Amino acid sequence: MGTTEDLTAHVRRMIPIFAAMELEVVEAERTSVAARIPAGPNGNHFGATYAGCLFSVAEVLGGVLASTSLVLEGAVPLVKRLTIDFLRPATSAVTARARLDEDTIARVLAETAEHGKSDFLLETEVSDEHGTVVARTSGTYQLRRL
Repeated sequence: MGTTEDLTAHVRRMIPIFAAMELEVVEAERTSVAARIPAGPNGNHFGATYAGCLFSVAEVLGGVLASTSLVLEGAVPLVKRLTIDFLRPATSAVTARARLDEDTIARVLAETAEHGKSDFLLETEVSDEHGTVVARTSGTYQLRRL
């Protein structure tokens, strides 16, 4: 897909609310991805980041991986289940980070090529500007041929 700027533009085009959230893809490597949102437009009624925004910045990383490592023509990423633990209020910008190992990438690509779909687990940490983890997600995603 190109640079993090290209991926940011792509994500904002595909899911327009991310433009209003000022979401930025800040890392897009084969095995690791990260996205950031600022505090300003994502605040809630008591000065912290709105819970739905923390969920969204973590959830989108499964889709970002479809542009870095889970690339298969005609296949799209879907989220099947996602749980989140909110650990502390976030009062600054936050960055969500996730990793997939090479074995999982190879398995998902092979299964999708052969069977048309493959599930994978993706765990994400959301940290504030001071490095404090404010939320964690665990999700079951699926790469699926349409």
